[in-house]
Amino acid sequence: QVQLVESGGGLVQPGGSLRLSCAASATTFSTYTMGWYRQAPGKQRELVAAVTSGGSTNYADSVKGRFTISRDNAKNTVYLQMNSLKPEDTAVYYCNRGTRWLAPFPYNYWGQGTQVTVSS
Repeated sequence: QVQLVESGGGLVQPGGSLRLSCAASATTFSTYTMGWYRQAPGKQRELVAAVTSGGSTNYADSVKGRFTISRDNAKNTVYLQMNSLKPEDTAVYYCNRGTRWLAPFPYNYWGQGTQVTVSS
């Protein structure tokens, strides 16, 4: 049974920062690439950042240079540091399993997500 609990979202002005956290209960957490997905209103869910079990990272062009993904395997936790936020980053953010190539590979379970709203 997998459980994913995201937190850290909120309302922030353009140019601001947020740090998201995801606590995972999956026993296989440390062996898989994990990622952060986001879904904006009316759009498909997309994987924007991924971190391998060894700590290698990859980012979608839309967030590269602004977002940093990291993980702590001892705590079964994934983080997303988001800087220089833009209104187009507004979305519900979810963590889940992914691939280093940013192809979706989620568990058959999604957490509730955390809302990020970037607005002045």
